[in-house]
This record gives sequence, C-alpha cells and structure tokens, in this order.
Amino acid sequence: MADKKKILVVDDEPDMVTWLTAFLEDNGYETISAANGIEGFDKAKKESPDLITLDVSMDKQSGVKTLKVLQESEETSNIPVIMITGVSSDIKRFIEREKRLNFPQAFLEKPVDRDELLKKVKELSE
Repeated sequence: MADKKKILVVDDEPDMVTWLTAFLEDNGYETISAANGIEGFDKAKKESPDLITLDVSMDKQSGVKTLKVLQESEETSNIPVIMITGVSSDIKRFIEREKRLNFPQAFLEKPVDRDELLKKVKELSE
C-alpha cells in the first residue's frame, strides 16, 4: 500500500481543525495541525507535508503573511497551499493583486464544500 499523503491543517479555530482533520483522515490522508501561522510554518519545515490548508484570519500571524513566508522559504516554497477563509471575497482580490505574493494553488470559502475540498486535495497532493 502506498504511503498516505500528509496534510498540514493550519487554523486557529479548534472546531475547524477537528472537522478538517476528521474529513481528511476519513478520506485516507495523514494529518498534522497547527493553531497559527507561526506554528504552521515551523511544522511545514519539520514535517514536509504534501499539502497545506491555511486559514486566512488567525491570531499571531495571518494566513496571508504565512503564505508569503512559506513561498519565500526554500524548504517550503514547493508545498501546495489551499487557503480557506470565512472572510469576504475581498481578501481573495487582495491576494490576487499583491505583487510580492503568488496566489495559492486553491482558495475556498467557509463553509467549505466537501466535494470541492476533496477534489482540490486529490488534485494537489497526488
């Protein structure tokens, strides 16, 4: 049997971490989690996940800042990122216009559509 793909879930809402972790594990993925962007970046460097789900609005370090740090680090720049947000679509337009930032591989709004999430996870981690 092939090794399970590892996904890092970065979100400051415990309920969202629990939901994403259970959903991804039920669909055959290994998960690790982080409660903020700083912890998420550290775990991304240590664990080398196949994919990262990243909340936009978090304490300590926003998802946008974390995305920038991930993209600038040689160790993490090739890890695909799915940004997940409960904030308005204005943040998506901001990220699209931000010159110092590459748009993430996927951008999903909360509440997350399970089928769309699973499709993106499969597409980006396989």
